[in-house]
Parts: sequence; C-alpha cells; structure tokens
Amino acid sequence: MSDDTSLQIPFPHRRNSHGPYATALHRDWLTRHPLLADPSHPAYAHWEVVELAALGYPDAGPDELALAADLMGFYFLFDDQFDGPLGRRPAEVAPICERLIAVLHGAHPDPGSPAETAFADLWARSVRGMPARWQSRAAYNWEWYLASHPAEAAGRISKRPPDREGYLVLRRGTAAMETIFDMVERLGRFEVPAAVLHHPVLRQLRQLAADIPSLSNDVRSFPLEAPRGDVNNLVMIVQRERHCSAEEACAVVTAEAQLMVERCQHLYAQLPDVYRELGLARVERIIAQRYADGLLTWLAGYLSWESRTGRYQTA
Repeated sequence: MSDDTSLQIPFPHRRNSHGPYATALHRDWLTRHPLLADPSHPAYAHWEVVELAALGYPDAGPDELALAADLMGFYFLFDDQFDGPLGRRPAEVAPICERLIAVLHGAHPDPGSPAETAFADLWARSVRGMPARWQSRAAYNWEWYLASHPAEAAGRISKRPPDREGYLVLRRGTAAMETIFDMVERLGRFEVPAAVLHHPVLRQLRQLAADIPSLSNDVRSFPLEAPRGDVNNLVMIVQRERHCSAEEACAVVTAEAQLMVERCQHLYAQLPDVYRELGLARVERIIAQRYADGLLTWLAGYLSWESRTGRYQTA
C-alpha cells in the first residue's frame, strides 16, 4: 500500500517549549498510575506522546502541558487494553467504562485500578478552577467517549458490518476529540461564550477538525487494525461500498479528508462575520478566536505528529 497518505494542511503547527519538563512529569505520573509495566519502555517512547501534546497545545504552560501529556497517554493506553481478547467481550468492557463514568460524578476510584486512579487524577486536575458550565460539558463529552467502548467491542463480534452513518456515530465517540477540544479552553484558562460555541459555523469547524484526524488515522492504522478484526474503520467501509482494493479505498478516504481541510479554511474565514453578526464584545471575539485557532492548531499538530510517530508503524 502506498505511503502517500499525508494531507496538505494550510494551517501552521508549532511546538511547545516545555516538552522536557512535561516529559519528566509524565514519566512520574505513569509510575504513580502504572498503566504501563515499564514507563520507560522503548515502544512507548517511540509513540512520542509528549510530542503530540506539545504540538497540539503549543501555548500551554509547563504544568498544563504535563496535564495534556498525561491525557494523551491515558487515551492511548486505555484504548489499547481493548485491542486484544477483552475488546471482543462487550459485557466485560461495559463495567470498566461505567466505573470511570461514575468517577466523573463523584465516585471514589478503586485504589487497585491504575485506570481508575489515573482517570480520577486527570479529571480532578482538568476541572480545577473551571466554571460549572464547562465542567458539565466536559463530563458529558467524557461519558460519550467512555460509553462508546462497549459498542465498539460489540461491533467486533457483530455479523452486521457498520455502514458510514453508524461508523461516524461511533467514531466520534471513541476518537475523544470533544474532550481534546475542551482542553483548548482548560489549558488556555478561558471559556467560549455559548452563543458562538454553538453557532453553526463554529460547530461545523469543530466537527471537521474532529473528523479529519479520524479519517487520516483510519488510513494510517488500517494495516494494524484489519488483521486483528477491527471493523470501525472508514477504509474497510469504502472497500465494501466500492468493491475496491485497500489502496484505492485509502486514496478515497484521504481525498475526502483533504476536501474537509478545504472546508475548514472556508468556515474559518467566515468567523469575523459571525462575531460581528452576534454582536460579540471585543473580549468575547478574542476568546472565540483563540478557541478557533486552538482547534486548527491541534489539527495541524496532530497530523504532523501522526506522520512521524512509531505508534502506527506495522513493524
């Protein structure tokens, strides 16, 4: 299959300068919450988790970047536990996720569960100092992410392969992008006014910025996912729809993602008109623009990281 899977991104990516500091704190965090048997394992280091956080949140302070790195590590390591036999037993996956959802609503984590103690720590650090409205939204988005895993596990054993609509519903949950975008506000210590956060233009921009990484990731992770029976991958769906080769399907998905990038540009250019039409005050415009910039900065940073990380290398 061709390696020409990179998207052309007109948005610049930048790197946070606090990477070494965050790396040390992230290693300590993995020691306190042993999601990995060996926090210094070369394979994990090859994923460049802190690098992803540094590219995704280039303006975060030192401790905020460490929080972002811990979040990235949690997403990967939590998801990966379902790549083996457990990921084909939805009745066992559901209680794991339910316990983490309970932590969102005040339950104490099981001290013997690294996943629960790690998540409780992340949630407590994330909500600290944030307004109640943001906390409610963030809790909902985390619940969406966590509750999507049993459905993903069920899909692996179902005789009904997902169609495009079902794929999007589930992928938007398991990708966790809404929680990642909530952190644009948290790490920047601001909250987007509700009128602009839910405006159709910004909502479309946010959805595209969330979907593009999923499509790109589906192409890059296809050689890993296909052999282990994962079905929630758009490349596989396009193969079935078009009765084509994997390489042709990858090209179709990549082209679709590229069109979405162009749509992002168009929507981004409309934002000044949106601010004016809503009558936003100057400080509200600044906050809204910081958020929009944060979405596209994350997108550019993620795609740069994805093109180099060892996480999706079949070797």
